[in-house]
Parts: sequence; structure tokens; C-alpha cells
Amino acid sequence: MKAEKAATPIRRASIGARRNPASQAAILAAARAVLAEQGYAGFSIDAVSRRAGAGKPTIYRWWKNRADLLMEVYAAEKARIRAVPTGDLARDLTEHTKQLWAFWWGTPSGRTFRALLAEAQSDPDALAALREKFLPERLLDVRGLFAAAAARGDIPTEEIEARLALYIGFNWFYVLTDQLEAGQAAIPVAMRLIAASSRS
Repeated sequence: MKAEKAATPIRRASIGARRNPASQAAILAAARAVLAEQGYAGFSIDAVSRRAGAGKPTIYRWWKNRADLLMEVYAAEKARIRAVPTGDLARDLTEHTKQLWAFWWGTPSGRTFRALLAEAQSDPDALAALREKFLPERLLDVRGLFAAAAARGDIPTEEIEARLALYIGFNWFYVLTDQLEAGQAAIPVAMRLIAASSRS
């Protein structure tokens, strides 16, 4: 709170619906800072607006609500975690999941993930953003692991979506029940089951 009063932010001009890169970067940086300082409960568009020196109309023009903005902050942070196929689907899923859980457990934006999932259950706009934009973009890497395994002949192509859903369900169970730390030992076992060949 003191940091917000200490500096007088530079007012940034909006250029309409098209995002101004400087303003976008300032808003996302401000959002990360507010989230780190105040947590999910204290995160607000007002606080981001003051810190970024950007008008609230500009923020709402680019992000429909705070959940939409938080999803983009999360996406930018999570983009550092990459899933690269090595030829062993179970191992690839295990390594990626361990990195993902460390991000969820150890970073401010990662820790908001459970709250975002919960908010999406009561906010139609947040649910639409989660289902139509957030998930498809965030699952590209993991989907790539399954696609690579199918290309190698390790799993049937027609099972990719079902296995991806099982993978999501496993992760979200531990997120929503706040058991990321306790559930570490379950990761390799679950990934072997999800990656197991179903070919006779």
C-alpha cells in the first residue's frame, strides 16, 4: 500500500481497443506486483490502475474482469514452463507435472489458480474465459506430449482427448483439495497409468 502512495505513476494514453504495448506491459507488471503484495483476496482493478498509471476504462477494455486479467498474468508466468517430448510419455508428463506443481505452490500467480477455478464456477464471464481461451492455450504443451506419443505409436490418436482429460482431472483434484505438497508421490504413479499403452 505504501509503495502505491510513494510514486506518482505516469498516465499512459490509451489507443482504443488495440493494445498499446507499453501500457499493456505496465498493467501486467502492476498486476503481478499487486498480486504479490496483496494476494488474490486483495487484488483489484483499482489497485492495478493506480499502480500502472492506466485508467480503469482502458483495463476493462482489454480485460473483462479481474479474473480475465489474472489469467493473463498466470499465463505469462506459466509460459516459462515448457513441456518437451523426449520419447517417454510417462517421464515427460511426470517432469512437466512436477514443474507445474512447484509453480502452483511457490509463486503468487500460481497460488491464485485454485481461486480462479473457484471463481469460474460462479462467474459466467470467468468460466467462458477459462474454457474458451485459458485452457486451450495453457494445454498446448501437454497436448503436444500426447500427440508426440501418438505419432510414435505409443498411444492411439483417438485417445488423446480422454487421456488429456484424465491428466487435467488428476492435477485439479490436488489443486482444489490443497494437497500439492502431500500429493507429490502420486505423480509418477498417475503419469504411468495415464501414459500406459492400451494396445493389445
